[in-house]
Amino acid sequence: MVQKSRARFVAKAIPGEGWRVWNRKTERWWGELCKEYPATFLTELNGPKRSPELVTLIKRTRKPRR
Repeated sequence: MVQKSRARFVAKAIPGEGWRVWNRKTERWWGELCKEYPATFLTELNGPKRSPELVTLIKRTRKPRR
């Protein structure tokens, strides 16, 4: 019998706010709140884990600081 692997990082909806990425291994939130479903983050976090791509994704979704 082949077991299906569970993704380490999953998205959880926060009612009225958006989405957060949950780390199942450490049982902690990863990153900041996202207004839209973070499919690109999940793909990268559960896949090849390329740091430059993650940094680019984070910068694109972050709120501008004043």
